[in-house]
Amino acid sequence: QVQLVESGGGLVQPGGSLRLSCAPSGSIFGMNIMGWYRQAPGKQRELVASITTGGRTNYADSVKDRFTISRDNANKNTVYLQMNSLKPEDTAVYYCNVIWMGLTSWGQGTQVTVSS
Repeated sequence: QVQLVESGGGLVQPGGSLRLSCAPSGSIFGMNIMGWYRQAPGKQRELVASITTGGRTNYADSVKDRFTISRDNANKNTVYLQMNSLKPEDTAVYYCNVIWMGLTSWGQGTQVTVSS
C-alpha cells in the first residue's frame, strides 16, 4: 500500500478558505484515482471529491461550486483540495485516498473546523 501525507487543515471562520494537500510517500505510476473523503462526528465517511490520472473529477453535491480538486502528476501525484465559502457543516476530519493497482490507501486525516 501507499502512504499518504496530508497537510493544510485547521480552524477557519465561516466563509473562509483552506487548501488541503496530499502527497504519496513513494512513487505511484499509471492509472489511479485520488480523492478526499470526510467524516464528521457521528456520521459515516463520505466522498468529497475525486480525480483520475487524466483529470476527470467528481464532487459531492454539497461541495460543488465551492470546492475544487486538482492534482500535479509531475510532482509525485500530489492532490489538492481548495475549499472556499466554508460552512460549519464542512467541519470534519478530511482523509486523502488513492486507488492504485487494485489497492486502496488512506491518509491519517486532517481536521477542518469551520467556526466563528
